[in-house]
Amino acid sequence: MSLSRRGPSRRGLLAAGGGVVAAAAAGVGAGAVPAAADAPPGRGRAVRTGFDRLAAGGYAPLAGQRVGVVTNPTGITADARHLVDVMHADDRVDLVAVFGPEHGFRGTAQAGGSEGRYDDPATGLPVYDTYTTSGQPLADVFTASGVDTVVFDIQDVGARFYTYIWTLYDCMEAAALAGKRFVVLDRPNPVTGRAALGPVLDRAYATFVGREPIAQAHGMTVAELARLFNAEFLAKPVPLETVAATGWRRADFFDTTGLPWVPPSPNMPTPDTALVYSGTCLFEGTNLSEGRGTTRPFELLGAEGIDGSWAEAANALGLPGVRFREAYFAPTFSKFQGKTVGGVQLMVHDRTAFDPVRTGIALLVTARRTWSGFAWRPDNWIDKLTGSARVRTMIDAGAPVDEVAGAWEADLAAFRATRKAYLMYH
Repeated sequence: MSLSRRGPSRRGLLAAGGGVVAAAAAGVGAGAVPAAADAPPGRGRAVRTGFDRLAAGGYAPLAGQRVGVVTNPTGITADARHLVDVMHADDRVDLVAVFGPEHGFRGTAQAGGSEGRYDDPATGLPVYDTYTTSGQPLADVFTASGVDTVVFDIQDVGARFYTYIWTLYDCMEAAALAGKRFVVLDRPNPVTGRAALGPVLDRAYATFVGREPIAQAHGMTVAELARLFNAEFLAKPVPLETVAATGWRRADFFDTTGLPWVPPSPNMPTPDTALVYSGTCLFEGTNLSEGRGTTRPFELLGAEGIDGSWAEAANALGLPGVRFREAYFAPTFSKFQGKTVGGVQLMVHDRTAFDPVRTGIALLVTARRTWSGFAWRPDNWIDKLTGSARVRTMIDAGAPVDEVAGAWEADLAAFRATRKAYLMYH
């Protein structure tokens, strides 16, 4: 399977050990600040984010540039100060604009919303809305803002359909069109970067929850994704620099980093939510509640009329690392608002063995078998989330979990092979 829309891949340049010269020739990572060997070893090591390393280095990559930042509430320092406030107060940085994604710069909007254009009360900086804007219109926003360099710093959660990585993609594309530099400040993938999992997007199903053919759980950081996007997918590469985090290893979960957790969106309250999200978000494509409006979104799933038979069927599969509790809950908003519904709560007891995507498929299969009211969302949103019609049609045909999961293995193997060239951490 060929992932690139741009003709021959430039991975060979990156993989050939040519360092900065090769990276510059590829249009990827030129002048990148790598993950240096200064990170202390061992579990629970202190992680330094890309921003913390940028600040410690005196903002050298931003010298002489008018800077705009794409960020949200997760763009914080190790001591929980927001990077916009820190940079605005530092004479070494000429910060002139902020760009907000879905949910907004300050994170006040629910799913599918943003905060619009306004001046930030704390700093007086103009805040521009990037949500639902891409291509030349977004390039025009960058031009109008007067920036020379666009900086990206947002905490991702590792799932293809989490929209911040496509904000990254759109902003890179627009920066290239506008003739701007682009700097990505890296943060850990909170659910590890051990492996890519799940189906790979078919471009015929491309939307803002998946623009390009990557795996449902990509197992990459935002800087690694930026390198992949620039080399494999963007028709016009952007002048790209990445500032790596240090102290993070691919097998590390978020709670080992020592970093503070800020919910990246209103329904991503904890790292536990992120752990299950790449699988259970698939329930957005059904008539069941995905737990929005509860204190455990994406860990609680259910609908009116479901009883303990669903949890029993799911537990009978013996899925690694997870058990299912029969659960009843009343969402305060979203599906089944104010109504008591029955379903399951995911209880992950071995997160290293847990496969969120396979678990999500297993829950879809068992929900359909045990609840007569099961239905897909009428717009077939499930196809956008899984990246094709294959999962939906196989489940409708009665395929078991192993058969559904086996159908994406060839595409996933191809993505994993492509992904290797862009990984920045061990």
